[in-house]
Amino acid sequence: MDNSSAPVVVVLDGPAGTGKSTVSREIAAQLGYSFLDTGAMYRAMTYWLLNAGVDVDDADAVAVASSKPVIVSGTDAAGPTITVDGVDVSGPIREQPVTAAVSAVSAVAEVRTRLVELQRGSALHAARGIVAEGRDMGTVVFPRADVKVFLTASAETRAARRAAQLGVTDLTGIAAILADINRRDTADSSRATAPLRKADDAVEVDTSEMTPDQVVAHIIGLVHARVAARLG
Repeated sequence: MDNSSAPVVVVLDGPAGTGKSTVSREIAAQLGYSFLDTGAMYRAMTYWLLNAGVDVDDADAVAVASSKPVIVSGTDAAGPTITVDGVDVSGPIREQPVTAAVSAVSAVAEVRTRLVELQRGSALHAARGIVAEGRDMGTVVFPRADVKVFLTASAETRAARRAAQLGVTDLTGIAAILADINRRDTADSSRATAPLRKADDAVEVDTSEMTPDQVVAHIIGLVHARVAARLG
């Protein structure tokens, strides 16, 4: 079947703090593609569960409740949105209570099944293409993606970046951010359902010594090469 006119699917996976969201959004903007921040979807689910008083450490309770919220992820790279039951939650989902609980919620199979369905639906409705970032995009959600990238960086580099983002300058605060990154890495890579791992056919890009612009340019080059091959 000729798929030369099908939407181009570009996926970026990797651990927390590698710059996936910033890079993915810029790639989508430059290419005129849709943008999907799947991490925001898991955070939105977590936010709703916490507000609903669900014990996020009780996998059975999370599984039952996860079918209730209406989560909509806007895919405009110029202004991506995330709503729960019609309410914009783009601010609250980045706060510490959600950050602390999202790994536990993401590990529940029923949560992932529901959100993966929504993520695949977003790709189907993308006009030209979509850039999706997360933890299992290339291994589970879009195993036949046109371009798969696995972003890496040392935990120390990622902690320094996150600290700068948050305006944290004291050593105690930076150490706490590093500990949280290591905790999330362990949780994401050891969960039973869709653990974080590099797809066999993904291109690994270590961003430790690269600027965001350099990462964007490198990946756009991969996309152009893939599109040319698909058309040729």
